[in-house]
Amino acid sequence: MNNNNYTSSYNAAAWRGRVADFIFDPLDAWLLISLVIIYIASMFVLYSADGQTWGQLERKTIYTVLAFFAMWFIARFRPVFVSRFALPLYGVSLLLLIGVQVAGVTVNGATRWLDLGVTRIQPSELMKIALPMILAWYFHRLDNQVRWYHWIVAFIIIALPVALILKQPDLGTAILILASGLLVVFFAGLPWKAIFVALIGAVVSLPAIWAYGLHDYQRQRILTMFNPEEDKLGAGYHILQSMTAIGSGGVWGKGWLGGTQNRLDYIPERTTDFIFAVYGEEFGFVGNSLLVLMYGLIVARGLTIAMRSRTIYGRLLAASLTMTIFFYAFINMGMVSGILPVVGVPLPLVSYGGTATLSIMVIFGMLMGIAADKRL
Repeated sequence: MNNNNYTSSYNAAAWRGRVADFIFDPLDAWLLISLVIIYIASMFVLYSADGQTWGQLERKTIYTVLAFFAMWFIARFRPVFVSRFALPLYGVSLLLLIGVQVAGVTVNGATRWLDLGVTRIQPSELMKIALPMILAWYFHRLDNQVRWYHWIVAFIIIALPVALILKQPDLGTAILILASGLLVVFFAGLPWKAIFVALIGAVVSLPAIWAYGLHDYQRQRILTMFNPEEDKLGAGYHILQSMTAIGSGGVWGKGWLGGTQNRLDYIPERTTDFIFAVYGEEFGFVGNSLLVLMYGLIVARGLTIAMRSRTIYGRLLAASLTMTIFFYAFINMGMVSGILPVVGVPLPLVSYGGTATLSIMVIFGMLMGIAADKRL
């Protein structure tokens, strides 16, 4: 009888252990902890930014739960298997970007969305994932046998989606997707001579880009960054109000729901692009430092995963995706703080948005999958 009880207890414990392994094995503890902490903070700030209503918070929670399952599902697959979807995903994302040019939905003068009937998607968010994937897959297939013409093909792969996104127009996302692609090319071993020539070419072409490559409002945003006081109620309004909100938070902040700039509706786009201004006003320098620390942990862990990856694909993809998260966080915080021009870039895991949330969680899933592949 005692033996039977012992056997039953052992079997039950073993079964629970297998279930726990099935659930938690693909998840990376450091990434998961950082993700959860940032999401909890986002719940409080989004409730406050949305006028203390539950609408956007409820929808964001639904998006996050669905995206979490997508993250967990992707993390269970080995990177080599996931790499098989790189080319189809890139092709579909490119077709969707073309579809935006043909039948896109225009909001606030920008045509960036596609209405699928049941939902509205932003194809550029999918390209955040597709472009690093296909470039990592491309260089993985070359297996260090890279010739000069392979670099040209890689630049064409990058240029196609960037050009389509610039036409929407969405300069911020175009720059970030361009950066994610160039990062893969850099980590793949682009010769320093080519990097030097490209930098010289970029500097030389700046006057032409300024004159012909930017819209009037984009040039105005860049000029406003240097002197927002020149047009306080116009082009400089966004920067001045967000800087005022962050500065008024002081060291400890005004407390949750205590931000006056937020409550009086002075902060524009406060649930999306400028949500960091709401966060800074209510939680102050200490809260900002903790949020930056969480992003720092994500970047450090992501680069560690990249260095420990067993394959070229894993190293290139993990490094690029990690730096993509870094650039998104840095550019959003920089534009809200007034040190960078205002561009439409959300704060990862914090800003409201369904497609953006899904794309970030898929990135986490891929990073976790690469980390799990190393453990296996």
